[in-house]
Amino acid sequence: MSETATAATITAPDQEESWVYFEGGIRRYRDAKLGLMTHALHYGTGCFEGLRGYWSEELGQLFTFRQPEHYRRLRDSAKILEMELPHGIDELCSITDELLRRNGYRQDVYVRPLCYKASEEIGVRLHNLRTGFAIYTAPFGAYVDVDAGIRCMVSSWRRVDDNAAPARGKITGIYVNSALAKTEAMSNGYDEAIMLTHDGHVCEGSAENIFIVRDGSFITPPETDNILEGITRASLIHLITEEMGLDVVQRSIDRSELYVADEVFLCGTGAQVSPVIEIDRRRVGDGEPGPLTMRLQSMYFDICKGRNDKFRDWLTAIY
Repeated sequence: MSETATAATITAPDQEESWVYFEGGIRRYRDAKLGLMTHALHYGTGCFEGLRGYWSEELGQLFTFRQPEHYRRLRDSAKILEMELPHGIDELCSITDELLRRNGYRQDVYVRPLCYKASEEIGVRLHNLRTGFAIYTAPFGAYVDVDAGIRCMVSSWRRVDDNAAPARGKITGIYVNSALAKTEAMSNGYDEAIMLTHDGHVCEGSAENIFIVRDGSFITPPETDNILEGITRASLIHLITEEMGLDVVQRSIDRSELYVADEVFLCGTGAQVSPVIEIDRRRVGDGEPGPLTMRLQSMYFDICKGRNDKFRDWLTAIY
C-alpha cells in the first residue's frame, strides 16, 4: 500500500479498473473473484457497511464521514455472525484512505466494506466457516431526492424482528426484507417504503432511519423498535439537541402519527437527510420540505463538505 496519488493526478477509473481490497491485498476490481459455492451467496451470511466520501470542489478535498464509527458498527455486525474483522479499526481506515487515493475520485463516492462467510460448501450454519473480507468503492450521488422531497407508502411488509434476525446489524441476508418493501413501494408509484414493526409501530424506511416533527419536537423510534442503529441518525440527534437547541424524543410512533406530523424525513448514509412530502397519498404538512428538516439538512451538508470546522473531527481528509 505504498503507492499513493492525489486527486489532481488521477482520473477516477472505470469500475473494472478500480482498486479494491480483497482477501488481504489491494488489487483491481476485475481480479476480485468469488466462487459460485461461496456460503454468503447462498445463505446471506455476511455483513456490510456503507460510508460516503464527499468531494469539495472549493477545498479540492474528498472527505469521508465518520469512518471509524462505521467500522466499529461493522465489527459489531460481524460479531453477531461469529466473525472477526481481519484488521483493527485504524488499519481498516488506512486501507480505505489508500483505496480512495488510488482511485483518485473528484466526486462524491460510496465505500462498501463487506465481511462474509467465504467457505465454499453447502450447509446452513455460522460455525467452522472461513471469513472473507473486501472493500470496494464507487461514484455515488443522491440515493433519493434530497431537495424536492419524496413520496412514501407504509409497506405491507413488516420489518424483521430482532428475535428472528438481528435488526441492529447490517446483515446481508436481512436486506431481502428491505428489497421487498422498496419494490412494493416503487411498483405502486412511490419513491420509498416506510416499514412497521410486528406490533404495528413505525420502524424505518427500507434502508433509512425516520424522524417526524410535531409541535417543534423531533421524534424518532428507539433502538429497541427493531431499527438499525444509524450513524447518521446519531449524528442528527446531536445536531438537533446541541446545535439547534431542540428536543429529540426517542419513543414508539403510531402509524397515524405519520399522517398528522408537521414534518417527516428519512436519514442514512445513502438517503442523507431526505424530506418526505407525502405518505399514503396524504400530504405531510403543507406538502413541501419542512423548514426544520431543511435547516438540519443544510447543517449536515456543511459538515460533510468540510465547511464547518467545529465538526472537522467527524471527517477524514483523503488527499
